[in-house]
Amino acid sequence: MTIRLRAAICGITMLICASQFAFAGEAVDVGGSRAALIKPASPRWSVILMAGGDGRINVASDGEILSLMGNQLIRTRARYVSAGLAVLVVDAGVNLSAAVDYMAKIKRPVVVIGTSRGTQRAAEGIAAGAKPDALVLTSGFLSPESGGQASVMSILGSPDRLPRTLVIHHREDGCKFTQPAGVDPFIKWAGGRARVQWLSGGPEVGDPCQAAGHHGFAGLDGQVVSLAASFR
Repeated sequence: MTIRLRAAICGITMLICASQFAFAGEAVDVGGSRAALIKPASPRWSVILMAGGDGRINVASDGEILSLMGNQLIRTRARYVSAGLAVLVVDAGVNLSAAVDYMAKIKRPVVVIGTSRGTQRAAEGIAAGAKPDALVLTSGFLSPESGGQASVMSILGSPDRLPRTLVIHHREDGCKFTQPAGVDPFIKWAGGRARVQWLSGGPEVGDPCQAAGHHGFAGLDGQVVSLAASFR
């Protein structure tokens, strides 16, 4: 193992471990499932974070998230609070429309941020009637060119359902389901409702569809949060 690879692995491990000590907030029941709510005293607006993978974050009664801690959105949740935003981290089974309404009572606008398979669940929620003020899709299942799985395009059916959208994608994303080639077709389909911000660099360790590589923006958390937390 090279020194560079060993350093990259250590860095990713520290990120994942550090997420376990992030402020957990409180457990709340929203849209038929338990979610983790973290909010500053005077939030500027609200975000709903939808993790990738199976989306099951396993929120304990005290609000601590027990699963998917290394997921890019889960490990950076405290950074959104530091940016002055109220944060709701939702489970895969959430009714997104109910979650948007819940956060709207705390502070509008409400921005849904989904990563990887969370982008599919965000699209499903919007197709079912959720109306966030804006949408951020990171490492997304965006179009048929992304890799052949159900995509935001196929789930929504029409760009008319799409709120104002920011796509954040890594130029070297090696996951076969979120290929960079899927971004431009999505942007064209969106017809002015979406724009893209490309990122580059960072380490690539292990499975290219997991959080420790370009797909999970390893080493680029600050850039991702800065972009997503300023979009509303």
